[in-house]
Amino acid sequence: MEILQQLQTYLFGDSQFLKFLGILMLADIATGILKAIKLRRLKSATAWHGYLRKIAVFVIIIVANVLDVMLGLRGAMATMTIMFYCSTEAWSIIENCSELGLRIPNEIIEKLSKYKED
Repeated sequence: MEILQQLQTYLFGDSQFLKFLGILMLADIATGILKAIKLRRLKSATAWHGYLRKIAVFVIIIVANVLDVMLGLRGAMATMTIMFYCSTEAWSIIENCSELGLRIPNEIIEKLSKYKED
């Protein structure tokens, strides 16, 4: 188990937000599938495209962590990158839930709209 922890730290840094990002990604996948079922647009090709994008996020985090180490930033770049993707995942979950008919508090929408990808 220690080897896996060392590998994770080597690749992704020591950010405590990495697990949170993983949870958000799983929630986004689940709400995305529910939305696709409701809208009758469930397609495996679309789902695979989304999964590949999530894998690419982890590749970007690895690059940010390597830059962190090279520039001696003590995890700042990797943590900022992870937090950016946490916000985009949270926004996607909220959009999915909204399309499922759930009401979303305005405060949440206002805070996350600052980070919305256009």
